[in-house]
Amino acid sequence: MGGFFGATLNKDCAVDLFYGTDYHSHLGTKRGGLSILDGDNFIRFIHDITNAQFKSKFEEDINKMHGKSGIGVISNCDNQPLIIGSHLGTYSIATVGAVKNMEEIAQKTFKKRTTHFSEMSGGEINSTELISTIINRGESFIEGINNVYETIDGSCSILILTKKGIYAVRDRYGRTPVVIGKSEYGYSVATESACFPNIGYEVYKELGPGETVFITSESVETVIKPKNKLQICAFLWIYYGYPSSSYEGINVEESRYNCGAALARNDKVDIDYVAGIPDSGTAHAIGYSFEAKVPFKRPYVKYTPSWSRSFMPQNQEARDLVAKMKLIPIRELTADKRMLFCDDSIVRGTQLKNAFKKLFYFGAKEIHMRIACPPLLFACKFLNFSRSGSEMDLAANKAIRQIEGKDITDKSEYLDPRSDKYCKMIEAIRGKIGVTTLSYLSLPDMIKAIGLPEESVCSYCWNGKECK
Repeated sequence: MGGFFGATLNKDCAVDLFYGTDYHSHLGTKRGGLSILDGDNFIRFIHDITNAQFKSKFEEDINKMHGKSGIGVISNCDNQPLIIGSHLGTYSIATVGAVKNMEEIAQKTFKKRTTHFSEMSGGEINSTELISTIINRGESFIEGINNVYETIDGSCSILILTKKGIYAVRDRYGRTPVVIGKSEYGYSVATESACFPNIGYEVYKELGPGETVFITSESVETVIKPKNKLQICAFLWIYYGYPSSSYEGINVEESRYNCGAALARNDKVDIDYVAGIPDSGTAHAIGYSFEAKVPFKRPYVKYTPSWSRSFMPQNQEARDLVAKMKLIPIRELTADKRMLFCDDSIVRGTQLKNAFKKLFYFGAKEIHMRIACPPLLFACKFLNFSRSGSEMDLAANKAIRQIEGKDITDKSEYLDPRSDKYCKMIEAIRGKIGVTTLSYLSLPDMIKAIGLPEESVCSYCWNGKECK
């Protein structure tokens, strides 16, 4: 997915930029970048963070960076921020989102024979460079930003660092959050509000869908008004978002408690205790524990210093290794126990099949699995979730292939929890990950747990419905 941070202050912003960007590290594992305006010059550093933490890669660079305005980004794909020279002036740009019609836009651009793309990696065009090209077609930054809204298929939130201030842009349907923070020294902008408290900011304003503001150390000015249609990603509350963050005024941790409580209200299983798959499954399990009035314990703990998310490595062998290594079982809490695990989702099932096999080996009597969202059936079209894998690699689609004997495009019969085919799909997933029972939270219950109107939440990865 990715996340960004920017600050424009009446003092040096380098320290705030460093820590503010680092607080977005849970949103991406590929690239980190910082860009700062030092007088009239832009200074930039970009590093590969695939096998190292953001802080360790940038702790020397930050001592070389000084200036009152800067932007930083944690990216799941492209090298960024970029420094662009154009008729609009020199500026630095960072983006969050996914451009699904990138090839089509690029081919139309090539026909003009006046544009080339230099930030090529693995044969692919850098989407942030493509966005800058679209912006540069405008006579002003505001016109260029409107060009982005009209041109791309997907989503794109943007930070543009200019010599006068920062443009902060939330994507057209608000799929990703963009929030403004205020301190005694000026303003900041971030994807995650969780970054604000420890670096001295309070939430000042959340941008509406499609809203653009221009930020200086003295003011925040709306230059493109928010649009009417909100479709924020529901997975922010279920999985991606940091527990202390809030979006649209709704806290992530509290929403996960609500999901767990809803799972418990729909359950009748007898268990000795409930547990969460760490980390994001933990809050769902706490909510289940409170509602069901059963103990919460931790038969699995995560070794966090060196193992990243199990679904993100590109190679299946690497995914299996990460899934095996990062969760450490506690044998003394396992033998002869009936345990129930909560988790945010099942993507491919790589992590779970290995984790539960080990617990049964250590003597678990029963293992029940409860998931805080419906089965994932469609690859995200908007935020690069599960970007490196095929939609057909999702555990639910593997189960459908097992039932149907082939891949199918019409999955409508598998969307209704009351249907026979839905039940067969769940049973196939249960058998694959090897648990005693498996059930998922329904889409209406998940939306209710989040607390926004259904029409304001993007649920494409569960039901395949796009915002119109």
